[in-house]
Amino acid sequence: MPVLVASDLDRTLIYSPAALALTMPDARAPRLLCVEVHESRPLSFMTETAAALLTELGDAAVFVPTTTRTRKQYLRINLPGPAPKYAICANGGHLMVDGVSDLDWHARVTARLADECAPLDEVREHLLANADPLWVRKHRVAEDLFAYLVVERELLPEEWVKELAVWAENRGWTVSLQGRKIYAVPKPLTKSAAMREVARRTGAELTLAAGDSLLDADLLLAADRGWRPGHGELADAAWSAPQIAALPERGVLAGERILREFLRATRGATS
Repeated sequence: MPVLVASDLDRTLIYSPAALALTMPDARAPRLLCVEVHESRPLSFMTETAAALLTELGDAAVFVPTTTRTRKQYLRINLPGPAPKYAICANGGHLMVDGVSDLDWHARVTARLADECAPLDEVREHLLANADPLWVRKHRVAEDLFAYLVVERELLPEEWVKELAVWAENRGWTVSLQGRKIYAVPKPLTKSAAMREVARRTGAELTLAAGDSLLDADLLLAADRGWRPGHGELADAAWSAPQIAALPERGVLAGERILREFLRATRGATS
């Protein structure tokens, strides 16, 4: 039976320049491969070693990129290795099959959101009314499914995020702070549900996952085994679970370590 590997992308496998955490002497820094360009600017990187590991993983397992990014944002990433047949975008709102959204899956997700949580417009209006222009740079709605703010972290009051989380919780939504973005996401909109659907379609009996943020917690808990890096929301909260390994590596080297763990577990299951 195939092994399914569902991994978050940003700050798990790929890294912006600000998130690389190249703390070693310059001469010892790893060689980097650019995997995303936007408006002629390089945006995301992984080490060349990680790129080789991902290529091996793509041949050994069903690799499923799993991201909160929109479909458009995901499709501009150029990952090394075989093109993934499946990808999970918009935090599970879109299940991509050969680069195209599965319309039946999306319809099921949107019906569940309508039944189980407050509407997006209510949340968006709350963000617009309560976020201070002093520290908010952008207001965004992603795929008509969730909302997020781009903020200046050094000016953002910590209490504001906590208060937003309480307000959202009472309406069936989750709040996650990732880098310069504050996400407000409906609770039923999960990466784990989409991962289970891919496992059903592929017949995978072993599921592996990795992620760094609060929005990845459900994915990690749904997998048979999981890994989180030494940075991010989950690490900051010392979040753990019996089947989750907390890795010490931070930054781009954590992505390399996660891919090594994926490959080791895949080979152990298929040997």
